[in-house]
Amino acid sequence: MAKAYASMTREELEALHAELQKKYEEAKAMGLKLDMSRGKPSIAQLDMGMDFLDVLNSGSDMKAEDGSECRNYGLMDGIPEAKRLLAQIMGTTQDHVIVCGNASLSVMYDAVSRSMIQGIDGCTPWCRLDKVKFLCPVPGYDRHFAITEHFGIEMIPIPMTPQGPDMDLVEKFVTEDESVKGIWCVPKYSNPQGYTYSDETVRRFANLNPAAKDFRIYWDNAYAVHDLYEEPERQDHLLDIISECEKAGHPDMVYEFCSTSKITFSGGGISALASSKANLDAIRKAMSIRTIGFDKVNQLRHVRYLKDLEGVKAHMRKHAALLRPKFEAVETVLERELGGLEIGSWTKPNGGYFISFEAMPGCAKKIVAKCKEAGVTLTGAGATYPYKNDPKDTNIRIAPSFPSPEDMAKATDLFVLCVKLVSVETLLGL
Repeated sequence: MAKAYASMTREELEALHAELQKKYEEAKAMGLKLDMSRGKPSIAQLDMGMDFLDVLNSGSDMKAEDGSECRNYGLMDGIPEAKRLLAQIMGTTQDHVIVCGNASLSVMYDAVSRSMIQGIDGCTPWCRLDKVKFLCPVPGYDRHFAITEHFGIEMIPIPMTPQGPDMDLVEKFVTEDESVKGIWCVPKYSNPQGYTYSDETVRRFANLNPAAKDFRIYWDNAYAVHDLYEEPERQDHLLDIISECEKAGHPDMVYEFCSTSKITFSGGGISALASSKANLDAIRKAMSIRTIGFDKVNQLRHVRYLKDLEGVKAHMRKHAALLRPKFEAVETVLERELGGLEIGSWTKPNGGYFISFEAMPGCAKKIVAKCKEAGVTLTGAGATYPYKNDPKDTNIRIAPSFPSPEDMAKATDLFVLCVKLVSVETLLGL
């Protein structure tokens, strides 16, 4: 049975520190160059989908199912079959969907930008207001926080739980403060913890009564079909926020986003925004100034390759077969090396792209720095919090997807060595 570090005597800790320091110097000499910083698909995942490029060629019929010519201008909000496919992925209906370009991040940026410049639903544009605030579940997605920081929006951290954000706090801020205009959400297999919002949490979101008429939920459903396991009991399930908002009488309160970036090719996917008719009408009007239409050839390629939701699920099982061993390699090493030491805890997600690690207070930045010095790059400590400010300096995001399973095991071995070393130094006051 492993002995908790905090229960060791100073002499025991000093002996352990000398042993760990020696191992760390040996690890540095190995010359590792491994990257666990971003949730990128591996080359094997990209290679697996190369036949995606073969579904269209110079002899292909380039017409959408409604007869529209995909090589020409028009259909600004997407071809019908692409709307239907992305609606199935999100769990809604195609009348709620606009299909956009390759990246949902761009769609989210545009949504915030429109609110800043034009306003929402006849409300004052945010750029004319003294104060605009967003709620930010933490730890969360750094690129969400980068968007709101870019526009000078004040970010309020909301603690995450395994059921989703602390809804008591969300309800309090949204109901009492008219300057709160939005909340970022990754509702399924959240980034970085891999949590999925409970049915109760989704319904509480749908039943919010915001003080601000232009409050919106920014529902980034990035991992809607990204299960790691085939067994139904190991797959998380998420309620459809669009229909729940309609039932609650708040159809306009949510913008939902998704993309195929981690389904087909990350640089060559398609994205979508789902919302109410009133919201979509306003968005189409603004979009008509910006574009005559997105890449309909790519939309057609996606539909002919993936076909429907069952085709998507079959394709995602291939992704899971490549990802699952990496997640399990990380979890095995963490449990074997850190179990019982009481110097860290970690999530064990059923899907998504990340594992979230909680170190001892004040240790995350030092752990990340030691890993980098020894050749393993992690997401910067603090990145999962607004303004890169993790107040307790505990959270580290682990992204297992890009390295091979063997490299992943090596990187995790080094990571746990750094966790142990920094934890001992902290307990010794070094």
